[in-house]
Amino acid sequence: MHGRNLALPASSDGNPVTGLPGIGLHNDPFGLFEQWFAEASEASFIEPSAMTVCTVASNSRPSARQVLLKSFGPSGFVFFTNYDSRKAQDLRANPYASAVIWWDRLYRQVRIEGIVETASSEVSDEYFASRPRGSQISAWSSPQSQVIDSLASLNRKVEEYESKFEGKPVPRPENWGGYVLIPDCIEFWQGRADRLHERLKFSHRESDWIQEILGP
Repeated sequence: MHGRNLALPASSDGNPVTGLPGIGLHNDPFGLFEQWFAEASEASFIEPSAMTVCTVASNSRPSARQVLLKSFGPSGFVFFTNYDSRKAQDLRANPYASAVIWWDRLYRQVRIEGIVETASSEVSDEYFASRPRGSQISAWSSPQSQVIDSLASLNRKVEEYESKFEGKPVPRPENWGGYVLIPDCIEFWQGRADRLHERLKFSHRESDWIQEILGP
């Protein structure tokens, strides 16, 4: 999987962008992300798909947490969660979010900003069906982000749902599913010596992606 090196793209001032030594020349942010993700997947990270998602609540208070990026492409970046969780509550109040992926061994990060939409039931059902059975049971058992009495009470919930679904497929809970972060801004950051890092920003304007080189 590699990004596509196409004709020289133009920056916001109309001048050609010549690319960066550590990032290269790309006019497709998703092709570039695909290339970087493939390289991170081959670099022996425990979780190359780990992604920090930051949301903002109705009281303007930000909150960040790690999730797993499960799929990506021109339609957006997909992750899954409990729809009663704190992040879900934030997104109901303010549907905009930002995300950061940091690959330390490659000295790279990707920053993503945009609006978040609920994934379709078909997407959520398909992914839920692919999860290990234990993870499916956990989705039913955990009141995510809510205060619980004890781990013992959580374990009792697990036993309850294991018994309920014994010998049967585990259906997806209605309060569990996917979100799609639809980007209007994607920044690629390649670390360099002396803090002279390379930063390439793609901004979506009308139907085009405009790219600009940022100072480190």
